[in-house]
Amino acid sequence: MTETAIDPRPAYAAASAWAQSLLANITEEQLSLPTPCDEFDVRALAQHLGAVGVRAVALAEVATVEGQPFLVDDFSAAAYGDTRERALAAWAQAPLDRQVTVPWGVVPGFAALGMYVNETLVHGWDLAVATGQPAEFTEPAIVEGALAAVHAALPAEIRGMEGVPFGPVVEPREGAGPTERLANWNGHAWPAA
Repeated sequence: MTETAIDPRPAYAAASAWAQSLLANITEEQLSLPTPCDEFDVRALAQHLGAVGVRAVALAEVATVEGQPFLVDDFSAAAYGDTRERALAAWAQAPLDRQVTVPWGVVPGFAALGMYVNETLVHGWDLAVATGQPAEFTEPAIVEGALAAVHAALPAEIRGMEGVPFGPVVEPREGAGPTERLANWNGHAWPAA
Protein backbone atom coordinates (compact mmCIF):
# COMPACT_ATOMS: atom_id res chain seq x y z
CA MET A 1 0.00 0.00 0.00
CA THR A 2 1.33 3.45 -0.84
CA GLU A 3 2.20 5.83 1.96
CA THR A 4 -0.58 8.24 0.92
CA ALA A 5 -3.28 5.56 0.87
CA ILE A 6 -5.54 5.21 3.88
CA ASP A 7 -6.36 1.73 5.16
CA PRO A 8 -10.13 1.47 4.61
CA ARG A 9 -10.60 -1.71 6.65
CA PRO A 10 -11.46 -0.02 9.97
CA ALA A 11 -13.96 2.25 8.20
CA TYR A 12 -15.50 -0.74 6.40
CA ALA A 13 -15.77 -2.64 9.70
CA ALA A 14 -17.58 0.29 11.34
CA ALA A 15 -19.83 1.12 8.37
CA SER A 16 -20.84 -2.50 7.84
CA ALA A 17 -21.61 -2.92 11.57
CA TRP A 18 -23.98 0.06 11.25
CA ALA A 19 -25.57 -1.46 8.14
CA GLN A 20 -26.13 -4.72 10.01
CA SER A 21 -27.83 -2.88 12.88
CA LEU A 22 -30.10 -1.06 10.41
CA LEU A 23 -31.06 -4.34 8.73
CA ALA A 24 -31.90 -5.80 12.14
CA ASN A 25 -34.51 -3.08 12.74
CA ILE A 26 -36.48 -3.37 9.50
CA THR A 27 -40.02 -4.62 9.99
CA GLU A 28 -42.03 -6.73 7.55
CA GLU A 29 -44.43 -3.81 7.05
CA GLN A 30 -41.57 -1.57 5.89
CA LEU A 31 -40.31 -3.81 3.07
CA SER A 32 -42.43 -2.18 0.37
CA LEU A 33 -41.70 1.42 1.41
CA PRO A 34 -39.90 3.71 -1.06
CA THR A 35 -36.28 4.77 -0.47
CA PRO A 36 -34.04 7.60 -1.70
CA CYS A 37 -32.81 5.10 -4.33
CA ASP A 38 -35.55 5.50 -6.92
CA GLU A 39 -35.10 1.97 -8.26
CA PHE A 40 -35.26 0.29 -4.82
CA ASP A 41 -37.94 -0.20 -2.22
CA VAL A 42 -36.74 -1.18 1.28
CA ARG A 43 -36.64 -4.90 0.39
CA ALA A 44 -34.58 -4.38 -2.78
CA LEU A 45 -32.27 -1.92 -1.02
CA ALA A 46 -31.65 -4.45 1.77
CA GLN A 47 -30.98 -7.11 -0.87
CA HIS A 48 -28.53 -4.79 -2.63
CA LEU A 49 -26.78 -3.89 0.63
CA GLY A 50 -26.29 -7.62 1.19
CA ALA A 51 -24.80 -7.90 -2.28
CA VAL A 52 -22.38 -5.04 -1.52
CA GLY A 53 -21.10 -7.20 1.35
CA VAL A 54 -20.76 -10.22 -0.94
CA ARG A 55 -18.78 -8.09 -3.38
CA ALA A 56 -16.47 -6.91 -0.60
CA VAL A 57 -15.72 -10.58 0.15
CA ALA A 58 -15.07 -11.34 -3.52
CA LEU A 59 -12.66 -8.43 -3.90
CA ALA A 60 -10.53 -9.75 -1.05
CA GLU A 61 -10.75 -13.42 -2.01
CA VAL A 62 -10.59 -13.42 -5.82
CA ALA A 63 -9.80 -9.77 -6.72
CA THR A 64 -12.92 -9.25 -8.84
CA VAL A 65 -16.63 -8.66 -8.42
CA GLU A 66 -17.36 -10.20 -11.81
CA GLY A 67 -20.16 -12.73 -11.51
CA GLN A 68 -21.24 -11.50 -8.09
CA PRO A 69 -24.92 -10.70 -7.43
CA PHE A 70 -26.46 -7.25 -7.54
CA LEU A 71 -29.14 -8.44 -5.08
CA VAL A 72 -29.08 -11.29 -2.55
CA ASP A 73 -32.04 -13.44 -1.58
CA ASP A 74 -31.35 -13.49 2.18
CA PHE A 75 -31.12 -9.89 3.37
CA SER A 76 -31.49 -10.64 7.06
CA ALA A 77 -29.17 -9.01 9.57
CA ALA A 78 -27.84 -12.48 10.45
CA ALA A 79 -26.94 -13.27 6.83
CA TYR A 80 -25.37 -9.84 6.42
CA GLY A 81 -23.43 -10.37 9.65
CA ASP A 82 -22.03 -13.67 8.34
CA THR A 83 -20.99 -11.97 5.10
CA ARG A 84 -19.50 -9.06 7.03
CA GLU A 85 -17.39 -11.38 9.19
CA ARG A 86 -16.18 -13.20 6.09
CA ALA A 87 -15.27 -9.88 4.43
CA LEU A 88 -13.37 -8.66 7.48
CA ALA A 89 -11.43 -11.94 7.74
CA ALA A 90 -10.64 -11.96 4.03
CA TRP A 91 -9.49 -8.32 4.02
CA ALA A 92 -7.28 -8.98 7.05
CA GLN A 93 -5.27 -11.29 4.75
CA ALA A 94 -5.65 -9.57 1.36
CA PRO A 95 -2.95 -7.18 0.15
CA LEU A 96 -4.45 -3.71 0.00
CA ASP A 97 -2.30 -2.66 -2.96
CA ARG A 98 -3.27 -5.64 -5.14
CA GLN A 99 -5.13 -4.64 -8.30
CA VAL A 100 -8.79 -5.65 -8.25
CA THR A 101 -11.55 -5.47 -10.85
CA VAL A 102 -14.68 -3.52 -10.03
CA PRO A 103 -17.47 -2.29 -12.32
CA TRP A 104 -15.64 1.04 -12.83
CA GLY A 105 -12.26 -0.48 -13.74
CA VAL A 106 -9.12 -1.96 -12.27
CA VAL A 107 -7.95 -0.20 -9.12
CA PRO A 108 -5.89 -0.97 -6.00
CA GLY A 109 -7.77 -2.93 -3.36
CA PHE A 110 -7.67 -0.07 -0.87
CA ALA A 111 -9.41 2.22 -3.38
CA ALA A 112 -12.08 -0.36 -4.19
CA LEU A 113 -12.80 -1.11 -0.54
CA GLY A 114 -12.93 2.64 0.12
CA MET A 115 -15.69 2.95 -2.46
CA TYR A 116 -17.54 0.09 -0.77
CA VAL A 117 -17.29 2.07 2.48
CA ASN A 118 -18.97 4.91 0.60
CA GLU A 119 -21.66 2.63 -0.81
CA THR A 120 -22.33 1.01 2.58
CA LEU A 121 -22.70 4.40 4.28
CA VAL A 122 -24.90 5.86 1.55
CA HIS A 123 -27.19 2.84 1.38
CA GLY A 124 -27.22 2.75 5.17
CA TRP A 125 -28.48 6.34 5.13
CA ASP A 126 -31.02 5.42 2.46
CA LEU A 127 -32.30 2.52 4.54
CA ALA A 128 -32.35 4.53 7.76
CA VAL A 129 -34.38 7.43 6.40
CA ALA A 130 -36.79 5.11 4.59
CA THR A 131 -37.48 3.13 7.77
CA GLY A 132 -37.41 5.98 10.30
CA GLN A 133 -34.14 5.00 11.95
CA PRO A 134 -31.39 7.45 13.00
CA ALA A 135 -29.72 8.30 9.69
CA GLU A 136 -26.48 9.92 10.79
CA PHE A 137 -23.64 7.46 11.29
CA THR A 138 -22.15 7.93 14.75
CA GLU A 139 -18.54 8.19 13.56
CA PRO A 140 -18.43 11.45 11.59
CA ALA A 141 -14.67 11.22 10.95
CA ILE A 142 -15.26 8.06 8.91
CA VAL A 143 -18.00 9.77 6.92
CA GLU A 144 -15.85 12.87 6.32
CA GLY A 145 -13.05 10.59 5.07
CA ALA A 146 -15.46 8.87 2.70
CA LEU A 147 -16.77 12.24 1.54
CA ALA A 148 -13.25 13.50 0.76
CA ALA A 149 -12.46 10.31 -1.15
CA VAL A 150 -15.68 10.35 -3.16
CA HIS A 151 -15.25 14.05 -4.01
CA ALA A 152 -11.97 13.08 -5.68
CA ALA A 153 -13.18 9.82 -7.26
CA LEU A 154 -16.65 10.98 -8.32
CA PRO A 155 -16.54 14.64 -9.34
CA ALA A 156 -19.79 16.42 -10.14
CA GLU A 157 -18.67 16.99 -13.74
CA ILE A 158 -18.84 13.31 -14.73
CA ARG A 159 -22.47 12.82 -13.68
CA GLY A 160 -24.63 11.84 -16.58
CA MET A 161 -21.73 10.45 -18.60
CA GLU A 162 -22.17 6.98 -20.07
CA GLY A 163 -21.35 4.27 -17.54
CA VAL A 164 -21.54 6.59 -14.49
CA PRO A 165 -24.38 5.22 -12.33
CA PHE A 166 -24.75 8.30 -10.14
CA GLY A 167 -27.28 11.08 -10.41
CA PRO A 168 -26.46 14.77 -10.16
CA VAL A 169 -25.10 16.06 -6.88
CA VAL A 170 -27.91 17.14 -4.57
CA GLU A 171 -27.45 20.47 -2.79
CA PRO A 172 -27.45 19.62 0.95
CA ARG A 173 -30.24 21.11 3.02
CA GLU A 174 -29.29 23.54 5.75
CA GLY A 175 -28.08 21.64 8.81
CA ALA A 176 -27.42 18.38 6.94
CA GLY A 177 -25.01 16.12 8.80
CA PRO A 178 -22.02 14.43 7.18
CA THR A 179 -23.85 11.20 6.32
CA GLU A 180 -26.64 13.09 4.60
CA ARG A 181 -24.06 15.24 2.74
CA LEU A 182 -22.31 12.05 1.59
CA ALA A 183 -25.62 10.68 0.33
CA ASN A 184 -26.30 14.01 -1.40
CA TRP A 185 -22.92 13.90 -3.16
CA ASN A 186 -23.87 10.44 -4.39
CA GLY A 187 -27.10 11.91 -5.80
CA HIS A 188 -29.49 10.79 -3.03
CA ALA A 189 -32.01 12.96 -1.19
CA TRP A 190 -35.03 12.37 1.03
CA PRO A 191 -37.69 12.87 0.19
CA ALA A 192 -36.48 12.01 -3.27
CA ALA A 193 -35.59 15.15 -5.21
